[in-house]
Amino acid sequence: MTVYEDLQRRGLLAQLTDEKEIADLINNGKATFYIGFDPTADSLHVGHFMALCLMKRMQLAGNRPIALLGGGTGLIGDPSGKTDMRKMLTKETVEHNIECFKKQMSRFIEFGDDKAIMVNNADWLLDLNYVELLREVGACFSVNNMLRAECYKQRMERGLSFLEFNYMIMQSYDFYMLYKKYGCNMQFGGDDQWSNMLGGTELIRKKLGKDAYAMTITLLLNSEGKKMGKTEKGAVWLDADKTSPYEFFQYWRNVADADVVKCLKLLTFIPIEEIEEMEQHLEDAAFNQAKERLAFELTKMIHGEDEANKALAAARSVFGGTGVSDDMPTTEIPADKFTDGKIGILDLLTLTNLAPSKREARNLIAGGGVLVNDTKIADPNELIAVDDFVVIKKGKKVFHKAKKV
Repeated sequence: MTVYEDLQRRGLLAQLTDEKEIADLINNGKATFYIGFDPTADSLHVGHFMALCLMKRMQLAGNRPIALLGGGTGLIGDPSGKTDMRKMLTKETVEHNIECFKKQMSRFIEFGDDKAIMVNNADWLLDLNYVELLREVGACFSVNNMLRAECYKQRMERGLSFLEFNYMIMQSYDFYMLYKKYGCNMQFGGDDQWSNMLGGTELIRKKLGKDAYAMTITLLLNSEGKKMGKTEKGAVWLDADKTSPYEFFQYWRNVADADVVKCLKLLTFIPIEEIEEMEQHLEDAAFNQAKERLAFELTKMIHGEDEANKALAAARSVFGGTGVSDDMPTTEIPADKFTDGKIGILDLLTLTNLAPSKREARNLIAGGGVLVNDTKIADPNELIAVDDFVVIKKGKKVFHKAKKV
């Protein structure tokens, strides 16, 4: 089986230009490709993880990845998939976020001579002369075609700023510069990026002639991956300080039955033949085994085998009977929050972030979704006695320890 066929069977490829040429380049290790990462936060998240997995697969097959960090585009903000304008970030925040991204990527992708390249588009975008850009790049774009792009159409009714309108041109210029500087002949991105990516391909061909070889591929589920990595508390981060290894493990352990095979194909390096064989026998307990395998493999990749083993042991301890583990998520609550050793259940739920507000906490209790030390809570005014700690269960799968300090 070729590398390209493996990517297809895993469901990673959606739309392509020049399919035969793309397959030949990938299979022969001749692709120099880029994926862009705008530094909108100080950590990568699950939505980025799918792209990192693709980069690693391609690198293992002899192809050369370019991780493009958006020090320039991050100052503008991509309107794709957004109903409102993104919050504008300061240069200092963008630079800090980029340093965080570099550390996380370097644990997963091999950078260096003749290996992967890490590039910051601020190196060329911040020095651009506006009139020069208009003449060199702007003349290659039709406003009529741009307005037909899905990333702009969905924003027209609510308002699209001129700032954001320029994002497609800037992203296209990135591909043009990477082609000229590094021989980058391929770009990957989410399905919400298709219009922006085509803009880059067309810019290269218009500026450098029909013989210029530039191609695009989109990740079928990249946009879905961004949604997939959302919880009630927010994004699932790759930084252990923002999402602990246990919480990361539990997120994947709790994916829906319908998603477990898809996640195994997209995100793990388990041979596709093994996953397809597993898929044929998924029923009842086999789903739980598959989810546990998924959670362990991904936690090992991001946090290391030791943390993956700890998370696995903690999960088995919690779900297997004892209900307590040293590695489960814990909130320390100051003693001054207690009266005679007791605390109200609504306060307990909000202090542990298991509910964003007391109103939501009441709704959880009314729905029968809260247990403390295996006892269901029915009264929202109940006071909980805490000697050392209590274990709170929210719903069927969320366990949390509240410890008095």
